[in-house]
Amino acid sequence: MFALVDGNNFYVSCERVFRPELATRPVIVLSNNDGCAIARSNEAKALGIKMGQPWFECRDMERQHGLIALSANFALYGDMSDRMMSIAGQYAPRQEVYSIDESFLSFDGMDRLYHGGLLATGRALRTKVLQWTGLPTCVGFGPTKTLAKLANHIAKTAERKPGSYPVEYAQVFCLACLDPMQRATALAATDVGEVWGVGSRIGAKLKARGIKTAHDLARADAKALRREFSVQLERTVLELQGTSCINLEDVPPPKQQIACTRSFGKPALSLTELLEAITEFTARAAEKLRRQTSGASSITVFIRTSPFRKDDRQYSRAVTVPLVCPTSSTQPLLQAAGAGLRSIYLEGYKYAGAGVMLNDLVLESTEQLDLFGAESATPMHPGTQTKGSCHSTHLMSAIDHLNTRYGRGTVVLGSAGLGGASRSWSMKRERLTRQYTTDWTQIPVAVA
Repeated sequence: MFALVDGNNFYVSCERVFRPELATRPVIVLSNNDGCAIARSNEAKALGIKMGQPWFECRDMERQHGLIALSANFALYGDMSDRMMSIAGQYAPRQEVYSIDESFLSFDGMDRLYHGGLLATGRALRTKVLQWTGLPTCVGFGPTKTLAKLANHIAKTAERKPGSYPVEYAQVFCLACLDPMQRATALAATDVGEVWGVGSRIGAKLKARGIKTAHDLARADAKALRREFSVQLERTVLELQGTSCINLEDVPPPKQQIACTRSFGKPALSLTELLEAITEFTARAAEKLRRQTSGASSITVFIRTSPFRKDDRQYSRAVTVPLVCPTSSTQPLLQAAGAGLRSIYLEGYKYAGAGVMLNDLVLESTEQLDLFGAESATPMHPGTQTKGSCHSTHLMSAIDHLNTRYGRGTVVLGSAGLGGASRSWSMKRERLTRQYTTDWTQIPVAVA
């Protein structure tokens, strides 16, 4: 038996914990550079604001409807997510943190819960998360991960859209607790596009074949759909039928590629500005690489102008630079990235974005050592290999520790510049709230 615990309108809910006056207001959270809506309160959804809708299209709603727009505060959301997941994990022997606001729980071996206790457990979990963090959640139970996720969708929809499902399905819902007729009715009321692993594109093709609801998909021929679509859709059908095909991942598998890319708050006009950006992006990507104890065999660098600035000259270019040996050390990765950037940079353009991608990742235990033992060397021209240190583990560990303890950016490489948020290429976040839980100087103070 599985459960899916999901934070409701998670980014907005995190903001509301520390600003209770937003509780009944329409609120959206904006993407990088305050570009578009990536989270919406129920009130904002009622105004017709779509996920991904550009901010300039709904800016007038500030005056007309009192819409509140906030810049994404990812440090806050990540910390609140950790708190929510640690509480949810106390209720089951196994947990998979699926995303920043979603967590699967496995109740295998806890048979005592299967006889009326699942709903009570879900309600206790939801109450504790709300009491300890202030975050509202919904909990869905099912014999497979797909059915648990579907149950969570029903629990959310029943709360947000009264009348779509029975009112008792709201907030905490268990598909496994229904009789066959009730279960068929609930699935028949759910659009096939809402099923995990289907989505709008495949959903449209299924509807053309007469498969319009989750109930229709559960009754479909799994092997026939595999021949026409994919093995993934076959597994989805089997999961809807109650056969578990997707295992719980206690530890997420290592990523095969790590990227750090950004659009700039203002155009970068010089090589120096781009080097600062590429330095920061490389350092962040390398930190993620070390976190999963892997090494990168090559690094890709790209720069681009904005296709939306029709009057500007357009230019976009990328280059991949191989390394002598796989490494997670920032210095050789940055040397390679800098060499790549210099090889593709052209003067006279207004660069609107850049990024790096770490490729061909290998586990740290399989990294090959640089036989020449070079601690530092100048990268060669892209297309040839670069030499770099494979032995700066202690230095990188110390930097990571300091940045974790005292905040990101406490220790930076000099080529990243010292301008902080004032750098021209830095991300625009004009509506950023305080770091309520991750910065000692910004922690809320209770006044008696």
